[in-house]
Amino acid sequence: MRSPVAYKLSSASIAKLKSADVPTAVVGKTKTIRDRDFFGKTSFETTLKATLGEEEFEKHGAAFLTSADQVPPQLTASVAPLMRSIVPLIFLLFILPGIAYGYAAKTVSSHRDIIKGMSKSMSSMGYYIVLAFFASLFIAAFAQSNIGALLAIKGANFLREMQLPGQVTIIGIIFLTCLVNLVVGSASAKWALLAPIFVPMLMQLGISPEVSQAGYRIGDSATNIITPLMPYFPLVVVYAARYVKGTGIGTIVSLMLPYSVVFLITWIAFLLVFWAFGLPLGIDAPYSYP
Repeated sequence: MRSPVAYKLSSASIAKLKSADVPTAVVGKTKTIRDRDFFGKTSFETTLKATLGEEEFEKHGAAFLTSADQVPPQLTASVAPLMRSIVPLIFLLFILPGIAYGYAAKTVSSHRDIIKGMSKSMSSMGYYIVLAFFASLFIAAFAQSNIGALLAIKGANFLREMQLPGQVTIIGIIFLTCLVNLVVGSASAKWALLAPIFVPMLMQLGISPEVSQAGYRIGDSATNIITPLMPYFPLVVVYAARYVKGTGIGTIVSLMLPYSVVFLITWIAFLLVFWAFGLPLGIDAPYSYP
């Protein structure tokens, strides 16, 4: 159930190879495979042979094998039989207690009832699969257009040129993040896009990076439920449609919009109150910079 022994070329392994008089040029060829786990001796040898070449592998392969760090077998490694079987194991973990409960509660009398119940559960996923397919096409096309990046950069530059007070600038950052969140669903992608612009810009205005991130998190979280580009939005629509027939994207957006506005106003007020009274945002998290 555990993974095979893993081989890894660490910095300590490289030092051992050099002390074993392996040529520096040969050791240098392994830069691309260092600090990587290769599960099993065969996998490690195959990669070494492809990296070093047949001739160099024949000369120095044994030295690489003895110098490499050997990671003991792990139960939770990605190549371990247990982890490779995790999907059928989870399936059995749920279906066996369900079947036992069905027979005990007299709601299941034969295998036909089990198949019928499983079919009924999956029937509601058809709408989600169709919606997710077209949503993925739109998200991919939108990402390739770079419209989201253009809006973020133009908006940040506009706020910088206005030279407003710190609190007003942060509110502008929050609203800009709300706007970008409507067209860029991933939180990490938005932060990677906005942080190089927001953080240095606000630091020049005397606002700490901690406040920048707090403002970003407010804008990002408040509008998550009203952006169709959120990865889980189709799933929300499907679950809502199970209880209210005819529910669509517009229904969810219009229903959640008041909550989104209330959350946004409340969290902005919280941030401004914390700022006014000097309450710490976290451990060693000042409001001003430097």
